Amino acid sequence: MTPPKPLSPEQEAEIQAQIAADDDDEELTDAQLAEARPFAEVFPELADSIRRSVGRPKLDNARQPVTLRLTPATLAKFERLGPDWRARMARILEEAEV
Repeated sequence: MTPPKPLSPEQEAEIQAQIAADDDDEELTDAQLAEARPFAEVFPELADSIRRSVGRPKLDNARQPVTLRLTPATLAKFERLGPDWRARMARILEEAEV
């Protein structure tokens, strides 16, 4: 990804003028900033309702990652089965009687 081009002085001036003209965009004073409280403290119920856990939900029967050494010929056989060859390999191993 290429970084964005820097703004020209004219573009920067236009953006700053739009910000200055916006009545809803006041600069907060130091006193206002000192009184600020965290969102979760001000709206605890709302914060709890939108809080999400990180990552995927845990599965009851999650698959375990393993390292397995196979000959190139064996690996090629499974890869020829198509893009889901790993799932097919897992199914074959599950059905094998050992």
